[in-house]
Amino acid sequence: MRRSLVRLSGASAALLALSATLGAQTSPGTWRAPGTLAMALLSTPAPAPGREARLAPSVARAAAGWTQDALGSVVLRRGSGSPRRVVACALDQPTFVVSEITDDGYLRLHDPADPRRHPLWAQFHEGQRIVVATARGDVPGVVGVRSTHLWRRRPAQDAPATVDELWVDVGAQSRAEVERLGVAALDPVRRESESWAYGADGIMTAPGMVARAGCAAVAEAAARGAPRSGETIYVLAAQSAFGYTGLNAVLAHLGGADSLVVVDAALARPTTSGDPAPAEAVTVRAAELRLALPHSARSPAVVAVGVRSLFPGTLVEGVSAPDFDALVRRVSALAGAAAGEPVRVELTSAATAAHDAIVAARGSARAADTLSTVTRLLTTLADAYGVSGHEYSPFDWTRAAMPEWARSRATRDTAGNLVLALGPDRDTTVFVAHLDEIGYDVKAIAHDGTVSLTPRGGFFASLWEGQPALMHFDRDPDAMQRLGKCGLGDRGTLGGVFVPRQTATKKQPDAQTAWFGTDSAGLVACGVHRGMAVTGVKSAQRLAGTRFTARSIDDRVGCTALLLALRAIDPAKLTHKVIFVWSVREETGLDGAAALAAELGPSVHRVHAVDTFVSSDAPLESHRFAYAPLGGGAVVRALDNSSATPPAEVERVLAIARRNDIPIQVGTTNGGNDGSELARWGAVDVPLSWPARYSHSPVETIDLRDVDALAKLIAALANE
Repeated sequence: MRRSLVRLSGASAALLALSATLGAQTSPGTWRAPGTLAMALLSTPAPAPGREARLAPSVARAAAGWTQDALGSVVLRRGSGSPRRVVACALDQPTFVVSEITDDGYLRLHDPADPRRHPLWAQFHEGQRIVVATARGDVPGVVGVRSTHLWRRRPAQDAPATVDELWVDVGAQSRAEVERLGVAALDPVRRESESWAYGADGIMTAPGMVARAGCAAVAEAAARGAPRSGETIYVLAAQSAFGYTGLNAVLAHLGGADSLVVVDAALARPTTSGDPAPAEAVTVRAAELRLALPHSARSPAVVAVGVRSLFPGTLVEGVSAPDFDALVRRVSALAGAAAGEPVRVELTSAATAAHDAIVAARGSARAADTLSTVTRLLTTLADAYGVSGHEYSPFDWTRAAMPEWARSRATRDTAGNLVLALGPDRDTTVFVAHLDEIGYDVKAIAHDGTVSLTPRGGFFASLWEGQPALMHFDRDPDAMQRLGKCGLGDRGTLGGVFVPRQTATKKQPDAQTAWFGTDSAGLVACGVHRGMAVTGVKSAQRLAGTRFTARSIDDRVGCTALLLALRAIDPAKLTHKVIFVWSVREETGLDGAAALAAELGPSVHRVHAVDTFVSSDAPLESHRFAYAPLGGGAVVRALDNSSATPPAEVERVLAIARRNDIPIQVGTTNGGNDGSELARWGAVDVPLSWPARYSHSPVETIDLRDVDALAKLIAALANE
């Protein structure tokens, strides 16, 4: 086993044993869900210190008898008499908070330090989806990141990102818009992520999962009835980030206790040198805790309990279901509660749980508006997984979204492109958008199940590190059956994590690996092999106003615009040939377009590559270059790294746009386009675009009005 994974996951013997156990499993079994409150604590993000009171209604709905005190601690008393035991956990977790709202609608953050966090904690949030927990509810947003394209041949930041580099974009365009969303200073900001499980033995994963599991264990022990003797007070302690302030307050009101059990992995961790996580599933040790008790109060003997974890302090911190069961049994014993049946957790794959939880967290759907059609179609295409060379799903969804008359005429060429030819055979114009997206392919599989990855396309690897991972089985007819037997997936995917480094002095990892909760034998049994695609979980999201974010904006917006344009075209009225193409393997070398160009040869008069205009419209970029503001309309991408459009052709497009009242911009940016391959055969390349922020990241962001303008422009050009 590679040492880097050992250090991250705990002692080598423990991880080897865990890997062997996971590899031997053939099914997740009949895992029973624990008590309602315990499950809620496992699956719900912990509140920020000082915001625990917001949890009270949820606790009241989940379990009877619990009360919340003035500081926000949640308490339940069982039994009476002596001995008096207190069993506690940390309910809260430090999180980012809004520290500034800028005039142009961005949020800046402050990060209360937490020594238990991974050193790359801030960087794990860069280029990721977040939510702002306001008094009126969660507001979705993204943490911006520099666009990959705009930093070609420019010195990129080499040091790991800190909170100083984090800019939050909620889709607002001014301070007033942010305030209308209900966002205010000190509102907590957290990664948009619910708990989910991967691996045959159920590694429950989420930011702060060790603390969540601790409180879930306390709640489950409390649900097992009164202690066999004496009294047990269960405490989900508020403001634990500040020296267990809430627990101190509870003890002071109680007048002390005979014993205190604190479920806290940091307190239970041995202070000797070596691996940071215990080899055993659960560690119990005497601990010291600064308690501010009245002189008359009994000072309890303190015992700390900790559970073994994977990737501690990261966004993919994990606890296996068997280890959680061991934790519940140990906490129950220390609480004097009945042993009860083994705790079992109902599992789903990462694809199901993470995606469905994110969708559910969006809340009620917004009222329909003039951009609803664009939103629905773009969401469908953007949510389809299709790494370059694996475009099966976006191909199918695109074809299904065509008007019936177009679907019956569309064909798949020998390269895998989706092609639709219309009109009489003269003065041919081609519109081409690409189906593929960036991601990884499996390069090698190590004995412990660590998967080495090869990037497909250009992007910052740091945006994937320490995030959920998905292995894709494409159209393998046996994949579903194999995955069902392995208990590792239910939608043709296998869930796991992109392995984070333990420490880092530079921003980008030297290599990217993933782990799927089993060893190489388990992966092979499930049909994993070299060349398979690996990506992260994604889900498109509409932000404030007309803004929209998704990972595959490049180039699912182009694909969407072509489909929308088809609805405004009558093929019988066309006076020249128009060919719509949804190409493959653009991100890895314009391969699909090259094959198309070789087939069409010099017959094409004009080509419009429909692809992203990577815009510097973000505070992370210099406006010196590639500036096209979001919401300003479609863009003629007149100059990039692969082609230059003749001025007369630019003027032609502008004139057609003006005649049709279509908002339009002109600009230059980095990147290549599919049209350049047809230009080699004599076609005039006139790329059409929309402005986008944060290129080749999980949070590419656009304005839906620009997509609407682009679709209208394509239809006008086709009908011209």
